Amino acid sequence: MDLAVFFRNLNLGRTNCPTKLQLEAAFLDAGADAAASLLTNGTLVYAAPSAAAAQQVFDRARVLLDTRCGLKEPAFVRSVDYLAALVDTDPFAGIDRASVYEFCVSFLHSPDVTPPTLPLASANGNVELIALTPGEVLSVSRKLGASPGSPNAFLEKRLGSPLTTRAWNTLVRLVRKHRAASAD
Repeated sequence: MDLAVFFRNLNLGRTNCPTKLQLEAAFLDAGADAAASLLTNGTLVYAAPSAAAAQQVFDRARVLLDTRCGLKEPAFVRSVDYLAALVDTDPFAGIDRASVYEFCVSFLHSPDVTPPTLPLASANGNVELIALTPGEVLSVSRKLGASPGSPNAFLEKRLGSPLTTRAWNTLVRLVRKHRAASAD
């Protein structure tokens, strides 16, 4: 079973953040069969033989990362199969790419967090929420000035709960790489 972990506010090598090697080692030392970091934004895919084992690995890795690096940020876990099904829905099809800075996916902290009601956009329109799943919010970020809209900041303020956001392309790349690897 392959799982993806998305850490909030983690940039590899910064203060209270692990390096790539430390991040991967924490999951391997916690019992993962394999662990591979993707990019520098705190995204990692790990393997475990079952859902129960995967949860144990995650829990142990969190303790190791806190002990070794001081990492206290929340993390959001999804199976690669789940993410593949989400990517296959192609939720941004039909949206004019020319008007978009980035397509994004935000991971909700827990099932107890009530997602916002759609349609919803920021006051200036630089963030527009497109779709909801039980655990994610799909959005569009637009650059209407010096910097693009931040779905993460918009949603955390609105929901009062931590979350983490990734560019949609990160999910697409993760699924391409790890769905192909698990099919071998």
